Amino acid sequence: MDDNKVIRQLIRVNLELEGLEVVTAADGAECLDVVHQVRPDVVTLDVVMPRLDGLRTAARLRADPRTHDLPLAIISACTQYEVDTGLDVGVDAFLAKPFEPAELVRLVKQLIERERGGGGHGGGHRGGGGSSGGEGDGDGDDGGGDGEVPGGVADGISDGVPGGISSGG
Repeated sequence: MDDNKVIRQLIRVNLELEGLEVVTAADGAECLDVVHQVRPDVVTLDVVMPRLDGLRTAARLRADPRTHDLPLAIISACTQYEVDTGLDVGVDAFLAKPFEPAELVRLVKQLIERERGGGGHGGGHRGGGGSSGGEGDGDGDDGGGDGEVPGGVADGISDGVPGGISSGG
């Protein structure tokens, strides 16, 4: 999830080139809706977002039994306070903006593999490494965010297996 359409497209394209299915969202509130519809494997979040920021979105996902173990990554130019707060609410990984596309792909794939291996959240990976970045931009075009991808990612990326990757925040 990212409020910047260009960043959402960058995340989407790089993950789709790796064979992942991506669903996007433009803010945290939309991300929560998409996650519950699509059941993604991973969710990526930006920190600064309208309506509901990425850290509060992460906290809500962790508090919900349906999404408690969903891998979450923050992709943002985070301050140390935001990283510490993210770790406190259970964010699994952080990827600093600007990021290299290869770092994004590596991080998302690691989170997917860990999720499939039954490794729950709480890794706290810092540095390079974000999450999937599907986004629903809410602008009426077909650029994602409609949550109609079976087994896709709520506001994120999916590889076609139930529980894709979601990007929000």
